[in-house]
Amino acid sequence: MSQFSLVGTKFMLSAQDMDRAIAFYRDVIGLDVKERSPWWSELTYGTAIVALHGGGDGAFRRTGLSFTVDDIDAACEAVAQGGGRVRSGPEDRGDEGIYLAELTDPEGNGFMMSQDKA
Repeated sequence: MSQFSLVGTKFMLSAQDMDRAIAFYRDVIGLDVKERSPWWSELTYGTAIVALHGGGDGAFRRTGLSFTVDDIDAACEAVAQGGGRVRSGPEDRGDEGIYLAELTDPEGNGFMMSQDKA
C-alpha cells in the first residue's frame, strides 16, 4: 500500500510563446486559465491540469496528451484555424471503437484527439 495519497494530475508542455500557448488551449481547446506567468501557466478541465513551461524552442515533440471530443472533424478544423496543425486523421480505428487524429499545437507539442464511435 502506498505511503502517500495522490491529489491530482498535471501534464506539462513546453511553450515558446506563452501568450500564444495560453490562447490556443483556452480559446481552441476550451481549458480554463488557473494560473498565468511568462514561465509557468496552468489551464484546467475538471481536475486535470495542462501546465505550460516557458523556454520551449517550437520543435515538434510527442507528448502523449490526448483529448476526447464529441465531434472530431469540427475539433480538427478548430485546431487548424487556431494555429495548430492536423498531422493525421481523423482515422477510423476499427475495433478500438474510436476515431483518432494526431495534431500539433502552435508550440510544436504533438497531441491526439479521439471521438467515441457511438
